[in-house]
Amino acid sequence: MEFGYFAMPSHPPECDLKAGVDWDLQTMRWCDELGYSEAWIGEHHTSPWEPHPAPDLLVAQALLQTKRLRIGPGGFLLPYHHPAELANRVAILDHMSGGRLMFGVAASGLPSDWAMFNVDGMSGINREMTRESLDMILRLWSDEPTFDYKGKYWHVTKPETMFQFLKPHLKPLQQPHPPIGVAGLSKNSDTLKMAGEHGFLPLSLNLNPAYVGTHWDAVEEGAKRTGRKPHRRDWRMVREVFVANTDKEAFELSVNGAMGRMMREYFLPLLGQFGFLDYLKHDPSVPDSDVTPAYCAKHNWLVGSPATVAEKLERVYHDVGGFGTLLVFGFDYIDQPEAWHNSLRLLAEEVAPRVRHLMPE
Repeated sequence: MEFGYFAMPSHPPECDLKAGVDWDLQTMRWCDELGYSEAWIGEHHTSPWEPHPAPDLLVAQALLQTKRLRIGPGGFLLPYHHPAELANRVAILDHMSGGRLMFGVAASGLPSDWAMFNVDGMSGINREMTRESLDMILRLWSDEPTFDYKGKYWHVTKPETMFQFLKPHLKPLQQPHPPIGVAGLSKNSDTLKMAGEHGFLPLSLNLNPAYVGTHWDAVEEGAKRTGRKPHRRDWRMVREVFVANTDKEAFELSVNGAMGRMMREYFLPLLGQFGFLDYLKHDPSVPDSDVTPAYCAKHNWLVGSPATVAEKLERVYHDVGGFGTLLVFGFDYIDQPEAWHNSLRLLAEEVAPRVRHLMPE
């Protein structure tokens, strides 16, 4: 099993925007030093708790401040970008990365983002746009000499050479393209089916194992459409993680720290609005009001001493049938940086050796 990082990025609404970026960069430097394999940066436009509309700006800076860490948007919200413009931007970013770039994509799930860009997410148009956009991007990166693609949402042309020297020429450094990751949250996720169809990396966001286990069913369903065999080692699992020297200390720093505040004030109420709180419960009879940070720390989060976290992680691994990379859900511990750094260190140095035997096919 490998370990990585997933940042929405999450910062409290009163946080200075630059201070938030500086914290994210510091965290990625730590991940690089500690041997984490990858980091993914989210994109959102209308959530004060997730204040980053341009993940490639953060990725570009992080690449300059790290040496080994593979980094990518996790992901670009494709309905809000013109495919040709994004294809060119990602291609040059891959060259800037020296081949360390990953290319994450998503369909967008915040109704307020849909409203800003006038995308009818309730009818699933955002998912249709995501498929069309990604198809256009991949064709622009291919060896196909020319085409004129009139889609439902965009019209992209790869023209012939003009005036003997003007022509499309930007392609990624990694061939045929950087590793593509696809984030999914909903049961029967259409984007995760797309991951299976194309052999992309599936990223499952942080609900309980019984729910997330259905994500692999979606990947396999998509893979059957194109005759592919998906590999669980490619599956990334996002989880809330806090490791400390003792269970008591980890509980205190998570539930009563930045993680607990973000969950209490933003993420749990948001999941409640979407009707997703049921997928955090160990028993359906548990009332929504009982799904608190303390409840999640007990039933869902990987919180505790190194031995406790390793035990919980192995249980999640077996509950979902195996996965290849654990992505630590990022939180803003700018007021307690030593605690967050220590958690990342303990995960890498003391938990990882305890779960090294967990290697899916």
